Amino acid sequence: MAGSHKASGRRPEGGRSATRPRPSGVRFGIAAGVSLLVLLTAGAGWMYIQLDGNIETFGADGISGDRPPASANGSNVLVIGTDARTDGNISFGGGKKGDIGRSDTAFLLHVYADQKHAVAVSIPRDTLVDIPSCKLPDGSWTTRQSNTMFNAAYSVGQTPKGNPACSQNTVEKLTGLRVDHTVVVDFKGFAKMTEAVGGVQVCLPQDVYQKDLNPNRSTRGDQIFAKGPQTVAGQQALDYVRIRHGIGDGSDMGRIKRQQAFVASLLKKVKSDGLNPTSLLPLANAATQSLTVDPGLGSADKLISFAMSLKDIDLHNTKFVTLPWRYQGARVAVVHPDAEALWAALKADRTLDGQDAGRHHDDQAGAASPSPGATPAVSGTGISVAVYNGTTVTGLAARAADALRQHGFTVTGTATAIVRTQTKTVIEYGPGQQDQAEKAAQVFPGAEVSATAAAGIKVILGKAFAADPTATPSTVPGAVPTGVADGARSADDDPCSNLSYG
Repeated sequence: MAGSHKASGRRPEGGRSATRPRPSGVRFGIAAGVSLLVLLTAGAGWMYIQLDGNIETFGADGISGDRPPASANGSNVLVIGTDARTDGNISFGGGKKGDIGRSDTAFLLHVYADQKHAVAVSIPRDTLVDIPSCKLPDGSWTTRQSNTMFNAAYSVGQTPKGNPACSQNTVEKLTGLRVDHTVVVDFKGFAKMTEAVGGVQVCLPQDVYQKDLNPNRSTRGDQIFAKGPQTVAGQQALDYVRIRHGIGDGSDMGRIKRQQAFVASLLKKVKSDGLNPTSLLPLANAATQSLTVDPGLGSADKLISFAMSLKDIDLHNTKFVTLPWRYQGARVAVVHPDAEALWAALKADRTLDGQDAGRHHDDQAGAASPSPGATPAVSGTGISVAVYNGTTVTGLAARAADALRQHGFTVTGTATAIVRTQTKTVIEYGPGQQDQAEKAAQVFPGAEVSATAAAGIKVILGKAFAADPTATPSTVPGAVPTGVADGARSADDDPCSNLSYG
């Protein structure tokens, strides 16, 4: 899958002996953050010669021909952290040299068209998704897989290098967004990166022992991290981001929170050191030695050109969120329609706080205002609504249902009302549901709210809604659900905040 472009004179990697036993079953996650850092900080012509020979590409022939259309509303970069044991990585992560390539962490980085904002959406490795047809090493294509863990996409073909094209196909299928570039980072790239910057400040919510890193130990072992802030680099940084057990509920969800905090802290460290050749050359050199990218970023000039377009994104405008999720047994299920609302926001180039970050805004534009007559964003997360067409206008209920979904409401069904001479739109609600009904009414300017004895919320559409296109809430696309926006981390947040789940 990989290796279509790589310098023959690449320096060999020296092995590093482990200072304590490391379990082969513990997966690596935060390596994905390395490529994000390169994308946000690299960017000077003097890097070209040294970096160009470091970069490896994977074959584009494995990328699906059935893709979402390209868009001018920003760009999307899939960043994958792999626990592959090839090319010297076994000395960092344990395991067996012949293990297949696996992805452990992935996020979709959306860079807004204004080139002043970015958001990284983490996709949990255990998320149940549909994996579309993917290319195998022998040239054949697999059949579609349903309800399969997301990280299985990278392992399609069972090769040590993995299958990044299949992961890209899966993300496009999941999100409906076109992935413009894909970047894969391994163990040693992450470890060397943290050493190149002189260490990164992290924080622990509690003391951590060897058993927290290796749950197969019979005793808790020595303390490896003390509670509170500290600086880590190399193998110690790798141990930090791989800790899963013994913190919160011991799940990958908590580890994602700590990994997001780590990447934020890494970005902050690079910014504080200054973007100059002395600090950035060893940093970028360490990272690119372990990058595998799509052909569109397969040379230093392409990578640097893309990176230079991101130099004005500051820490506060760099956000980290997680795909809306819930537990489904031992796995993770996508929460609908919250996930669709998030993807719609990115597709419309709206930031988490509702700003229109499209390319047409200049530096003085500030937060964008809705178009005339547009409905402000409403959070309908957790509210179920049935929609009835109280007019003779065909397709009105479907149009209103789409608008409600854009605001996060769950539409339980659409139908034709018994009475079809409705003038105003009416929101009917059952006992204890007035607050929810009033939220639904915000989506339909001029709607009336009415209590009934029957449980549930009904939207009965009137002629006013049919006649006034400016009252249609679909004129404001991409409202991010409150739960997603409220849970976001900024790259300038306190490194000790929000570090565990459960």
